[in-house]
Amino acid sequence: MRLSTLALCALLALPSLPNAQEASTAAPALLVADSVFVESQDRLVATGNVEALHDGTHLTATQIIYDRATDTLEIIGPIRIVDPQGTILVADYATLDQEFKNGLLKGARMVLDQQLQLAAVEARRANGRYTQLSKVAVTSCQVCGDQAVPLWQIRAKQVVHDQQERQLYFDEAQLRVLDVPIMYLPHLRLPDPTLKRARGFLVPSLRSSTLLGAGIRVPYFIPFGDHKDLTLTPYLSPKTRTLEFRYRQAFANGDINIAGAASYDTLISNVLRGYVFADGQFNLPKDYKLSFSANAVLDASYLNDYNISDQDRLQSRIGVERVKPLEYSWAELTHFETLRALEDNDTQPAIALSFGREKRFFPSMLGGELRVGAEVHGHYRYSSIPIDSADLDLVVDGRDVARFNGEISWRDRWTSGFGLQAGVSTHLWLDHYVTRQDNTSDDNVTRLTPGVAVDLRWPFQSRSGNGGRTLLEPIVQYGWVGGDRPKNPNDESTRVEFDEGNLLSLSRFPAADRREHGHQLAAGLRWRHISPQGWDAALTLGRVWRQDQDPDFSRSSGLQGKDSDWLVSGQFTHPSGLTLSARGLLDDTGRTNKAEASAAWSNDRLDLTASYLLLVADSAEERDRAQSEWTFDSTIRMTQHWSSSYEARYDLADQRLDRLGLGLQYRNECVQVDFKATRKYASATNLEPSTDFDLTVALKGFSTGGSAKEYRRTCAH
Repeated sequence: MRLSTLALCALLALPSLPNAQEASTAAPALLVADSVFVESQDRLVATGNVEALHDGTHLTATQIIYDRATDTLEIIGPIRIVDPQGTILVADYATLDQEFKNGLLKGARMVLDQQLQLAAVEARRANGRYTQLSKVAVTSCQVCGDQAVPLWQIRAKQVVHDQQERQLYFDEAQLRVLDVPIMYLPHLRLPDPTLKRARGFLVPSLRSSTLLGAGIRVPYFIPFGDHKDLTLTPYLSPKTRTLEFRYRQAFANGDINIAGAASYDTLISNVLRGYVFADGQFNLPKDYKLSFSANAVLDASYLNDYNISDQDRLQSRIGVERVKPLEYSWAELTHFETLRALEDNDTQPAIALSFGREKRFFPSMLGGELRVGAEVHGHYRYSSIPIDSADLDLVVDGRDVARFNGEISWRDRWTSGFGLQAGVSTHLWLDHYVTRQDNTSDDNVTRLTPGVAVDLRWPFQSRSGNGGRTLLEPIVQYGWVGGDRPKNPNDESTRVEFDEGNLLSLSRFPAADRREHGHQLAAGLRWRHISPQGWDAALTLGRVWRQDQDPDFSRSSGLQGKDSDWLVSGQFTHPSGLTLSARGLLDDTGRTNKAEASAAWSNDRLDLTASYLLLVADSAEERDRAQSEWTFDSTIRMTQHWSSSYEARYDLADQRLDRLGLGLQYRNECVQVDFKATRKYASATNLEPSTDFDLTVALKGFSTGGSAKEYRRTCAH
């Protein structure tokens, strides 16, 4: 008998080959040994450092004996078999048929996906699919030394591994922690770590809340084929009976995700409570993309009571858009629902529809760039009560608005020989507004509005000898928009942001129901330095001077007077992971009307973010007092296995904590423990203070607990 034939017989015993027919058509095997000889014409013996390679599977042993009369393999260990999927089978002694469909292994140990270890007194192979292990200890914890005890293990009378279904079946299973029994289960089924989507229970979590009491969440995962699944999570406590759900489905051209919950609790007796959040996106023909989100809740306090979301306004939308190099088209339908106690859904814009298109041309005869665009927008309120000039309470408002805005513009830019850049843009807007149920404005208004802007930039750039680069760029723009403001209501542009993005804009209103008119002058200075050491700093200063004051600009917009506030913005990044950014609006006295700042620092041991926000009192924005707050979030990796997280929100105006959170995580190669405590204090949007505690313990190595191979330790010898 040839050596390749013997090697083939031995390799038929490996899990990677399901039957002899497949093995017979596979590539020739390779057998390497110190000595090979034949006994009695029927026995072939290979001894000494035996290695067999076949179709990606590697077998090592001390001795292999093939008996042609009984057609069996006797393998003397230490035996080690590694298949292409990474499954490792170790044994002291094995007697197997040549196809390894049936056989016995003594002192067997199996390692699945380099994580889960199964040690047994003996193992039997059956039908080339099942491995039955007797008197088994199962763990993913690294055990060093004969006397070491794993952090956790499952002891079982018998474990059957179904190689085809990738499942583990336990009989008379006992969960032990530090070798102390804590749970007994007569039967248990768990997916092996190579199965990523297995039907069954996921990692449970314990939760304690001052509103809902102490309870447990037990997720159950149900896959439907390879492309959709459903997760059902009962949440039980003395004060609630809740069923959470999540449905996901992937299609060839998109995906959808639906999450929600239904509850009966003692907070609102005998009333069904719940929510549904859904979103998805799809690729349509001709490069169009469809996206949608649907958000609904049965009562306004549910999301806060169950710590699901901090949203106080829900938005549901469906939209289609297409982006091409010279064209942008979109259409969107949106529904809004407010959860704020001081807002009425009947008087808030509930349904909004908008669609439009913009296209760019580069005419060779005219030069420059020509843009043509149009937008249609409308929004509807459920209320049918019109607003009247005599109304003292403007909340009673059923105003409905529609508008058409068309624009044609031409722009070009030139650069002189000494670096001075000049740009010009001309605009012509056609606006038509339709207003219903508002006695303070005209029903129909149409305006044709021209505009022009001329800007000059003179960038100065220098490069130092060590490779650093510095840019200094002064900018000035003159703009003019003709006509005057039509008598249509300001229903969309009530919140204006003055920032670097619209410093040189002819209109700084966020929507086209308002435009700036008259003459204006904008000037700015931009500075940036890139250091050869890798840090980068930038600073922007800017201001706008207008011919006339615009009454629709609020104080906190920074644009209320003829002269705007000074816009100051800066950014800094460093290779160490530090990022700083700040922006503020300062008046001539140096007083801040609006400010925001953020800082982030990220490295191998730390993720830290902090932010600051200041908004002055502004009746035009329905803010009767200043608002100011700090927020802080961090994650600290204290050691390889321990990490902690912190969060805090402090209201500087009220001088009180708004939210405080603490998290602690321990993770090694076989377990992950997560603990989180959150305290939400009473506020205008959170009437009931609450404290929540969450604890999750996941056993690593099974599909349900996830992988932790990156934490695998090695034993010191």
